[in-house]
Amino acid sequence: MIIIPSINTDSFEEVKEKIKLIEPYVSWVHLDVADGTFTKNTIWHNARDLNFLETNLNIEVHLMIDDIERRINDWLLPNVKRIFFHLNASRDPDFVIEQCKKNNIEPGIAISPDESWTKAAHFKGKVNIFQILGVSPGPAGQKATEETFEKIKEMRKFCPSCIIEVDGGMNKENIKKVVEAGADIIVAASAIFNSNNIKEAIHALER
Repeated sequence: MIIIPSINTDSFEEVKEKIKLIEPYVSWVHLDVADGTFTKNTIWHNARDLNFLETNLNIEVHLMIDDIERRINDWLLPNVKRIFFHLNASRDPDFVIEQCKKNNIEPGIAISPDESWTKAAHFKGKVNIFQILGVSPGPAGQKATEETFEKIKEMRKFCPSCIIEVDGGMNKENIKKVVEAGADIIVAASAIFNSNNIKEAIHALER
């Protein structure tokens, strides 16, 4: 089981600051991207900034943006290892998946609480990783819905070999239940960055 810190913030300066805080303790970082088209809120969403990011961490990007086919090329960058996108924001998911693969980036499908996991599951074989959101896409700090755990169980039963990542509302109180439901990767923001001790917060989640 892997813990990946999530960065959901307004400016790229904050992105860089938070990456420095976690670099000694993890191998991946999760960057949330929202421009107000897919979500009601807006956070950092300038792909060009990543050209100037210096880090040894693997980067995965969660694109909460509409019109993904027209804009995916902006995010196909050498230092991006994985991209998650939403089927509800895509007219041609196969195109997005193929563009990622052509650029040696792992494609993944993100599933919001109001999106169907069965619809996403049709892409099993084309993608190997699915991100189940415990909260609606948007601000950090929301509480995970109870339906999240059942959705993880159902996805795991349908696809035993798939990698299931869970994002949104993850903390010490519910992480065991999430892992027991079948999750492989836990993405956490507030549980890590709201702590006075980043190292201990990450290790507490791992334990």
